[in-house]
Amino acid sequence: MSDRKPTAGAQAGHRLIALVGPAGSGKTSLAEALLHAAGETNRLGKIDDGNTVGDSSPEARARGGSTELNLMHFNYLGDDFSIVDAPGTTGFSADATRAVTVADLAIAVVDPDPARAPLAAPALRMLDEQGVPHIIFVNRIDNAHGPIQEILEALQPLSVSPLIARQLPIMDGDQVTGFVDLALERAFEYQLGKASSQVDIPDDLKADEQDARTHMLEQLADHDDTLLEQLLMDETPEESRIFADLHHETEDNLGVSVLFGSATGEWGVRRLLKALRHDGPTREATEVRLGVEAPALYGFKVTNGSAVGRVMYARALGDGSFSEGDELANARGKPIKVGAILTVQGEKTDKVGSAAPGQIIAVAKTEGWRAGEWIGSEGKLPPSIDIEFPAKNAALAIEPVDRKDDVRLTSALARVVEEDAGLGVEQDGHEIRLTGVSDDHVRTALQRLENRFGVKVNSKRPQIAYRESIRKPAEVRGRHKKQSGGHGQYGDVVIRIAPLPRGSGFQFDEKVKGGNVPKQYIPAVEAGVKEAMLKGPLGFPVVDVAVTLLDGSYHSVDSSELAFKTAGRIAMQEALQKASPHLLEPMHQLTVVCPNSASSKVSSALASRRGQMLGMVPRDGWDGWDRIDMMLPTAELDGLEAELRALSQGLATYEAKYDHLAELNGSLADKIVAREHEEETA
Repeated sequence: MSDRKPTAGAQAGHRLIALVGPAGSGKTSLAEALLHAAGETNRLGKIDDGNTVGDSSPEARARGGSTELNLMHFNYLGDDFSIVDAPGTTGFSADATRAVTVADLAIAVVDPDPARAPLAAPALRMLDEQGVPHIIFVNRIDNAHGPIQEILEALQPLSVSPLIARQLPIMDGDQVTGFVDLALERAFEYQLGKASSQVDIPDDLKADEQDARTHMLEQLADHDDTLLEQLLMDETPEESRIFADLHHETEDNLGVSVLFGSATGEWGVRRLLKALRHDGPTREATEVRLGVEAPALYGFKVTNGSAVGRVMYARALGDGSFSEGDELANARGKPIKVGAILTVQGEKTDKVGSAAPGQIIAVAKTEGWRAGEWIGSEGKLPPSIDIEFPAKNAALAIEPVDRKDDVRLTSALARVVEEDAGLGVEQDGHEIRLTGVSDDHVRTALQRLENRFGVKVNSKRPQIAYRESIRKPAEVRGRHKKQSGGHGQYGDVVIRIAPLPRGSGFQFDEKVKGGNVPKQYIPAVEAGVKEAMLKGPLGFPVVDVAVTLLDGSYHSVDSSELAFKTAGRIAMQEALQKASPHLLEPMHQLTVVCPNSASSKVSSALASRRGQMLGMVPRDGWDGWDRIDMMLPTAELDGLEAELRALSQGLATYEAKYDHLAELNGSLADKIVAREHEEETA
């Protein structure tokens, strides 16, 4: 414990506030309310009306929710604030994670329904793991039913630090009509679209207010010896000490203040603005947390396709400004020249002369600067920031509608993936796959391909990498003999094939005696064997087979590499038919994390998808959550993400890694083989 001295109000300067929380909690509406209450906008934007500063992209408008981070800024009572509005859906969350990590303060926006409290778990855990100071704003308090204590009790298990209730609701029947500020000991009545008006604390609430205030002060006294002594002596602590303690509790991640209101009615929004000024950490505290000792720019997101080309969104930290033309470097020693500097307000940008400490900016013409990198004076850069992004479990195979767009597709995909850390591109044979966190995430990226880069694609589910192998040995002679004017073709080989242990691949050996197959033709035989293995009797590539060349014959004139390659292919094709071929399907090791209230339903769903349970244990560091380990056929991953989320209030996530090939028999194998042959003949 420490003896904290009262501090003055928050320092002026640029501060970054991140809005996080589950989808549908009202983050974008809260951003609009903050802008309006601060006087930055002259009307309160509404999502349903499509006139918000944030969520302005065609994809967000069509979806009715955030698909990428939104940046805004405002000035309130002389302090400059930037906002990053982070998407709440897991599939789109990776886009904003870097920006949230360098924020001074995050506001976790939650629903007042205690049953929906678990939805805030991923956001709160991420903030705790990254060490980002944060508070909680219980939105839509006008829809609350029951005591505010119920939502606090539901949220507390999700937070590492204790929750500190800053307000006590004033009720009129079942409706919340205002609040008592426990630090100020003043009551306020909500006014629609206006600042709350101060009223007397209702007589029937005075006892509850004293109890709630005492509890808040006792929580603060856990880390302030002087305050503890004052409470023990029944002394009334000075207001400045209380606010200093609230500031330090937040800044040091010792406690999480909880406020409430309604973004759409602007209830409690001005009280929240004052909390941002007085209780929120300063830029300097963030610089200490991130190890910033010299001026540096942290690039957290790239955008392409704007009027100014490639743009990096960045935050300036450290004591010093940045201007267009500055010569900087990244951690790899690559020189980076600062381009035009812009401020960002939703989809609008304005050119400015320089970037001040703490400011969020967009930097144009930033080739060579990657998202997630610091740039600054060489040798004086802060440590890199480690971020764990969600697994890319969803995938679609894509091809351009117009084949002339092949090159444009490659370029556009590179740009889309650069913009979102949750996306990736894979090439499997002739199939191009766009991967992402969820099906919705990938399909939204395809919309962006068309809307922003003008490339329209066809998409389908990726092919499953079925393979086939053999159960028993077989020995076959393969002969290729052809005579047609001039030199003919002659190749003759005897091979033996045998199964290998799963995962062994392919082995080739030769035991030819007496030169019946000349040495120079043996590589051609192996090439012919491999060619036959590209598509076995069942229609799939063959694996885990050993082939031995035993014997053969040749013709001094008509034999050639081509003839022996053909003979090797013929022999291998016949041998595979005789060696009892069988189908192999790829298996993935699956790790699912979910609230334990959903564990039984999730386990049953996985079992119905032919999953093999490997174990279930409590999730490390997550009270009330489980980790389920399963082995699941790759073919059963299709649609899994949506099903698991439906079974867990949208909270279950998983990571799948390819593990091995397993034998598949019975009617399912027959259907797969029949479908493959039908596609070949179609």
